Amino acid sequence: MTMPKQWTASAVAALLSATLLVSGHSFDTALAQGAGASVQMPHPRPAAAARTKGPPALPGKKGAPAATAQPQLPPRTPFTAAEDAVAMIPGMPDARFWADSEIDFKNALPPQAGPWLILSSGGADGAFGAGLLNGLSASGKRPDYAVVTGVSTGALMAPFVFAGSHYDDALRDAYTKVKAADIFEAGRTGESFVDSWPLKDLIAKQITPELLADIATEYRRGRRLFVVTTDLDSERFVVWNMGAIAAHGGPDAINLFRTVLLASSAIPGAFPPVLIDVEGNGKRFAEMHADGGLGGQFFVAPPSLMQSTSDYRLPATGLYIVVNTGLERDFTVVERFAPNILTQAVGAAVKVDTRLMLDRSFAVAKRSGVPFNVATIPANFNAPSRGPFDSDYMGALYKAGYEIGRSETPFSADLPAEPHAPVPASQIQRTGANQ
Repeated sequence: MTMPKQWTASAVAALLSATLLVSGHSFDTALAQGAGASVQMPHPRPAAAARTKGPPALPGKKGAPAATAQPQLPPRTPFTAAEDAVAMIPGMPDARFWADSEIDFKNALPPQAGPWLILSSGGADGAFGAGLLNGLSASGKRPDYAVVTGVSTGALMAPFVFAGSHYDDALRDAYTKVKAADIFEAGRTGESFVDSWPLKDLIAKQITPELLADIATEYRRGRRLFVVTTDLDSERFVVWNMGAIAAHGGPDAINLFRTVLLASSAIPGAFPPVLIDVEGNGKRFAEMHADGGLGGQFFVAPPSLMQSTSDYRLPATGLYIVVNTGLERDFTVVERFAPNILTQAVGAAVKVDTRLMLDRSFAVAKRSGVPFNVATIPANFNAPSRGPFDSDYMGALYKAGYEIGRSETPFSADLPAEPHAPVPASQIQRTGANQ
């Protein structure tokens, strides 16, 4: 059985961005129609499912108010590529490094080798990873990973995992008790098709001073927590040393920590990008950051160190990758409707990209003499989803991940098998009453 279409981060971006192409539809109508076909919802998502104040009604509809102009966004402070190349967070020079910098990456690593945990993108499907890791914790098999990296939804769960098993309940609640209204509000912002202020508020509630203090303690013990964002201005990717940020303490540290998490999950076009204040060559300006998944579905090391021509060896005792997105092909007769077309196309591309990254990670692990371990959503998982961030669907996926985490073999040492094409009906073997 193939897994039904899920709302991966990239697929949501494609769907929401495609509303630009929908003539004569409000945002909520386009979202409901697109989701209805792509996610196999039994009913369109009601507008009230999100805190919907919605965009202005389109002119020409009977009884609809006239459309109002979007508020003018303030101009950005101009800066040069040279200034951005050396920019850093004022007062926190160790807060981040470029994801393509071999030297900075090596300098940021723990002083001692240990197991590494890599958490992928995947939107609501992050419920799988949350369940898997809590299952590992319940079975007593979850180590204190020396390095934890997260991208997009992986970034959102990473702080709880890094801080220890006493945050298992918070991790579970973050992926089983949220709904669409806790993530976004319909209505264009001038930079996106929905407003992510609910997610910003949710992150502020979840990332407490106590959690930050625990992360700082683990950082001082020698462990490392990395989160990736995309610097849209430079088209480069940034690795944030979240433990170092936490260790600085104070309001600036917790605000930056929360801001980075919001940026790493800011789906371009769908959610607003996040401006982060920096200083370069004595000049202060704000960089525009977005979803870390633009640079890859997960992060292990700089691209040059991952190449087949590199001789770099990971200083790890084991590589553990949690893939928070389905890898099976989803067959559907795609309707001639822009959101559906883009969702299907981008969803397919994300799966290809994830498999390519897994293949490269497998090769790097073997080259390094490091055990390779990967956990993926089971191919036979088929719980229905009624739309983005459906709590029932996320609860079922969390449970599936939890049971795998508690099992004897939560990870596989082999790459996921390539999905097979659907079997034509004429080739299905008939048995019993069908003969």
